[in-house]
Amino acid sequence: MRIETNGAVLCADTFGDPAHPAVLLIMGAAGSMDRWEEPFCERLAAAGRYVIRYDHRDTGGSTTYPPGKPGYTSDDLFADPLAILDRLGVERAHLVGLSMGGAIAQVLAIEHPQRVLSLTLMSTSPVGTGGEELPPMSDELRAAFGEPPAEPDWSDREAAIAFMLEGERPWAGPRGIDDAAMRALLGRVYDRSTSVPSGNNHFILEGSETTRERLAQVAVPALVIHGTDDPMFALAHGEALARALRAKLLVIDGLGHEFPPSAWDEVLPALIAHTAP
Repeated sequence: MRIETNGAVLCADTFGDPAHPAVLLIMGAAGSMDRWEEPFCERLAAAGRYVIRYDHRDTGGSTTYPPGKPGYTSDDLFADPLAILDRLGVERAHLVGLSMGGAIAQVLAIEHPQRVLSLTLMSTSPVGTGGEELPPMSDELRAAFGEPPAEPDWSDREAAIAFMLEGERPWAGPRGIDDAAMRALLGRVYDRSTSVPSGNNHFILEGSETTRERLAQVAVPALVIHGTDDPMFALAHGEALARALRAKLLVIDGLGHEFPPSAWDEVLPALIAHTAP
């Protein structure tokens, strides 16, 4: 499904009965909807949810800009989920956001509370400026950012997927990566993407800011899910977010900044219970 909004075309996908409670899945920076894998979405839909996933701008089948030259701001990324809901005729939805997607979900709950039934925030941090100081990313992840490897020839599918696979490793927890499963996932990402490196435009966006104190305005039920070994946002980020939102906190042992199938059996029951009518 292709949806026109705010100067862009967004690619979206749905699972389940539109009459069921809607759950909108919002992926993190540089992440297409493929990372909400189909078997996960199908299991959630089988529990009686209308599951919606979509590609951010600069990912998957959505409008893509040259690397380093995004033709939009972070405000557009915040507005895009509302356009998805409008196009599908969904008045209110349960929002599930991972990493940057969690930030988007928080902003929507602050700015558009009438559209939000609940929040599930995964591997993310309290949005906004101010508030308590939280731990920085791990030294290992910082080193990976500081010395990035040379990019491949992106027209070479196998070289590109191998490069992307190695790029996943610094984010993983001690459980490690299932190379075969991840390679298959990255193959789907590559095949659907106009320009994989354009996803990095998300890291250089400008836009409006909010203050962390506004999280106190959020009145909908919230669930925070965080790994013990997240190298981007240490567990203290999830704990601070849970306090700010008076939320339930589900801690997953050994999980990094990722959402592998090995975590689904812990996440799905909590998510299904949290989004129950």
